[in-house]
Amino acid sequence: MNVINTEIPGVVILEPRVFRDERGWFMEFFNLRDFSAAVQGVNFVQDNQSCSSYGVIRGLHYQKGRSAQSKLVQVLEGRVLDIAVDIRVGSPWFGRHVSVELSADSHRQLFIPRGFAHGFSVLSEKAVFLYKCDAFYDPSSEGAIAWDDPALGIDWKVPAEKAVLSQKDQCHRRLSECEPGELFNYNQDLYA
Repeated sequence: MNVINTEIPGVVILEPRVFRDERGWFMEFFNLRDFSAAVQGVNFVQDNQSCSSYGVIRGLHYQKGRSAQSKLVQVLEGRVLDIAVDIRVGSPWFGRHVSVELSADSHRQLFIPRGFAHGFSVLSEKAVFLYKCDAFYDPSSEGAIAWDDPALGIDWKVPAEKAVLSQKDQCHRRLSECEPGELFNYNQDLYA
């Protein structure tokens, strides 16, 4: 796999090797040995899949404390704009984000380490999205920030009037309204 660093260290784009022939194609989606050597030593414990239509925005979500999650995400059908926001208090990149277009055609993946909020917008008629997580989902540890926080400056590539959000995602606080204890500490090893 080809590993592409982004402007925020730790958030990386992965391009798996795709082998094509007259039958179609084959690729290795995940290999723990290679991933640990090239990106980050993690133990993925839960896979999630979602299906959404054009204009759906999911996010910006994270899990707090001991339930913090790393995610490896990929689009199985369609196209999305994937977003990772650094919410580690004290980080030189605090409040900055990485946005990467992922599609079934490109086979690209994005690794989002612990300490980041995550979300995506659907750019195609339909998108099937796969998340590998290294901690189990815990509803009592949910955290989120507003998808449209102007301080984040995220262009979701979906006109605001066409954005489709859950009731819950319509009412999250801005990053500046979060208490430091609700976020992550840049100087803490989130994998210890």
